[in-house]
Amino acid sequence: MTGGGLAIIASVLGILVFLLSEAAPLLRSAKVSPAARLDAPSAEPLAVLCDEARTHTALLGADGVLRIVRDRDGAVVVERPLLRDRPATVTQGGPLFGAPGFSLASVDGRALHVAIGFDVDWAGGEPVVTPRVEDPVEVSIDATGGPLTACAASARGFSSAIVAACADGRVVLVESVVEANLFTGERTMQARRRELRAPAPVARLVLDARRENVYGATRDGRLLWWRLREAEATEPSVVVAGSPVTALAVLIGDQSLVVGQQDGSLSTWFPTAPVGAPPTLERVRDFPAHRGAVVHVAPSWRDRTFLAQDSGGGLGLYYSTSSRVLWTGPSPLPHATAAALAPKMDGALLAAPGSIAALDVESPHPEAGLRAFFGRIRYEGYERPEHVWQSSSGSDEAEPKLGLVPLLFGTLKATLFSLLVAVPLALLAAMYTAQFMHWSLRRFVKPAVEIMASLPSVVLGFLAGLWLAPRMAQFFLGVPLFLLLLLPAILLAGSLGERLPRSWRMRVPEGFAAVAFIGVLAAAIAAASALCRPLEAALFGGDFLAWLRRSLGVQYDPKNCVVLGLAMGIAVIPILFAVAEEAFSNVPRSLVSGALALGADRWYTVTRVVIPTASPGLFSAVMIGFGRAVGETMIVVMASGNTPVLDWSIFNGLRSLAANIATEIPEAPHGGTLYRTLFLAALLLFAVTFAVNTAAEVVRQHLREKYARL
Repeated sequence: MTGGGLAIIASVLGILVFLLSEAAPLLRSAKVSPAARLDAPSAEPLAVLCDEARTHTALLGADGVLRIVRDRDGAVVVERPLLRDRPATVTQGGPLFGAPGFSLASVDGRALHVAIGFDVDWAGGEPVVTPRVEDPVEVSIDATGGPLTACAASARGFSSAIVAACADGRVVLVESVVEANLFTGERTMQARRRELRAPAPVARLVLDARRENVYGATRDGRLLWWRLREAEATEPSVVVAGSPVTALAVLIGDQSLVVGQQDGSLSTWFPTAPVGAPPTLERVRDFPAHRGAVVHVAPSWRDRTFLAQDSGGGLGLYYSTSSRVLWTGPSPLPHATAAALAPKMDGALLAAPGSIAALDVESPHPEAGLRAFFGRIRYEGYERPEHVWQSSSGSDEAEPKLGLVPLLFGTLKATLFSLLVAVPLALLAAMYTAQFMHWSLRRFVKPAVEIMASLPSVVLGFLAGLWLAPRMAQFFLGVPLFLLLLLPAILLAGSLGERLPRSWRMRVPEGFAAVAFIGVLAAAIAAASALCRPLEAALFGGDFLAWLRRSLGVQYDPKNCVVLGLAMGIAVIPILFAVAEEAFSNVPRSLVSGALALGADRWYTVTRVVIPTASPGLFSAVMIGFGRAVGETMIVVMASGNTPVLDWSIFNGLRSLAANIATEIPEAPHGGTLYRTLFLAALLLFAVTFAVNTAAEVVRQHLREKYARL
């Protein structure tokens, strides 16, 4: 016995250690360390990027020349001037959104963008990366040849767009589509020009990858937003950011705008559309301020991570959704003029005249964190902070939402509704079976109820989801009607039974009265079914569920808490009944006989003597039922609708921790954030059941000591 007990304790501790080991990496901070230092061309880099394998680094110089450096030996393998015909001074350069590449603006009114590719050849067993530079797309922005103060470009497939700001305050957008002749291979470009208005000269511009929004910043600290979906909209939405904006970038998904300012402020903004007001930009999150002006913001290509550097050499890695500071530290190039994150988020690049610094970045779970799991978060497109679980969507650019609060709420809600059904029925049935039922009936009833525990939960879930749910939707009003009719029917049947002649009543052995109430129960069900439709027609216009939606605004989900509570209650009743019946049966017969001998009737004896004495066992039964309900999986999956919502309504569904694990673990990539988050959910489930069982054991021991003197 001792060995078995120790083995159980060791098994439980082993499970706990395993869950902790799988979930612990979620809360680790990112690691950023220097990787390599390369010599670079002396021209000032305006933008930098690298390939996925981090074998080549591409630089856009202030002289308008694109250079690609091989990281292995620092050799320049590509050197190509981008401004054709007549070279000119570059006023601003930056990344090309939507594809690897650069955009630049010149002092003579020209703007262009160029896409860069990296071909990988695996023929020799080792990957050989070959850079490929596409033909630049150049457009004339200012016909007078005036200087451009800002530019941004986006390209996808054969279409692209470039937006640039002129020194006189005009903002020009040129959208291009390249068409190729299938027979001759000749390519022609069709361009559409559009002029946008600005309230002041624009210092910075950003164009999102979908080419639906243009964001700008003026030198006096105002943010501008042009909505390109509206063909006639040329006036921007204007908000005051405060200190002058020194860095601007759009995160993946094209909804979050990262703003760095001269006073060191770092924040993210969302486009919002308040009810009854025009759309505008709203400041949603603030990060710890830098000591100097934020000069670079480099967004990730994979998630909502971004790198920020200030003028004092401070470097930080951040995650937008949860406002998480992943890492901060000194920059290896304090006066870097360009920065970028690697495509696979495994590194970063900083570039300055004559030098390139590569960093190794280890941040496998940036979207995790205590705030992400348990805090209210203002997600993109949401009007207010909310608890949300949405681990996947139709796009890789979607923002992962890993809030565990809706799952924990759903677990407790499912448990509560199932126990509301199971506890009264199981305890009262156990009390009647042990204390009132005739022994000849008890020997059949008790095994029959206990055999119900062997019924697979998947069968109950199948019946609840495919048979009970549609019938509940059809006759929902019959459920409360049945409960209203049941008690009067029982009282009426009992009253009629008492009025029968004594000779008739004596023929029924004591403890057989319950058999007669089977007919009463059937009659109540039949009456509720018969009255359901006429009552709906008289009071609710013929459809109770439509009346709920129309009058109260309550949406009825066919797979809701009522269906789930009934199905889970049936699953919990057998084990609750078995333990409670044993507790009632183990009350010493001497106590019962003594109470009856002193003149107490049967009911008084049961309520004042038997129940207090059996209370430790009854409490244990309820806690065992609680554990059974908390861990239930298949019934919740099949009968709850599997919707992770925070709502106490009995007409809505839910999603529990156990059901979520069963649903999502087959599709979770091994070692990924979702995979480890599911283990964290399992750890949370373990902690809840352990805490409840521990508290239950303390209460049970207290009750046992209290009534041990009886």
